[in-house]
Amino acid sequence: MADRTGSNVSLAQRARAIRRHALRMAQVQGQGYIGQALGIADVLAVTHFHAMRYRPGEPEWEGRDRFYLSIGHYAIALYAAMIEAGILPESEIATYGMDDSRLPMSGMASYTPGMEITGGSLGQGLGIAVGAALGLKRKGNPAFVYNLLSDGELGEGSTWEAVMSAVQWQLDNLIAVVDFNNQQADGPTRDALARTPEAAKWQAFGWYAQEVDGNDMAALVAAFDAARTHPAPQPRVIVCNTKMCKGVPFLEAREITHFVRVEPEEWQRALAVLDEEAGQ
Repeated sequence: MADRTGSNVSLAQRARAIRRHALRMAQVQGQGYIGQALGIADVLAVTHFHAMRYRPGEPEWEGRDRFYLSIGHYAIALYAAMIEAGILPESEIATYGMDDSRLPMSGMASYTPGMEITGGSLGQGLGIAVGAALGLKRKGNPAFVYNLLSDGELGEGSTWEAVMSAVQWQLDNLIAVVDFNNQQADGPTRDALARTPEAAKWQAFGWYAQEVDGNDMAALVAAFDAARTHPAPQPRVIVCNTKMCKGVPFLEAREITHFVRVEPEEWQRALAVLDEEAGQ
């Protein structure tokens, strides 16, 4: 499955590269939110190399689709995608999380080209995305707003206020993407708040809702295409069920994956796993 650039690089190859960039960044600090980055890499490959319109060398281009990262600690994943897309230089990987770096551990719009919003206070991103989508509509700008939010944010009341506002304003240029990896800082998401059928719940609020395997590239491509082309004047959501640390089996098997500490010799082992998969 080729990407939208017209190159011979497949979306699966893009996803592996995103995982590799993220591992190399986390290696700088010896730890980090690598579980989320590995899990969401397939989604980011589809957003940045299939679905979204943007110009890598012109991050402020007015006609660009916006990508709003509500979950600030997923910044390592988005940096990896932007490095692969050519928005950020690969040479900055070695600066991740350091003083004066443009790649802080939590995403900040004031630091990083291409980072649209400052995330971190969970439950705020969808509200910001609603405002941006409404503003674009009023200006007659056909761009889409993508908002990546976490399953934990579905327990925030502000998220559901934004859900209702998006329906009120018929924001058919808004695509919410929920990373449902069933992990929070204190344990499984289902232990913190009972899970209900997610797509059905969003649909009941008035959204066009889909739920897919977030690590199935073909399913993701079909879902994002359907979200962009859905004819009804309503916002769209894709609930993506992902696996933490996807692509590195010995990390996938760990019980605690929200914030992963990796032993020095394990970084090269993890990179070798990805390289071996690429060579198959």
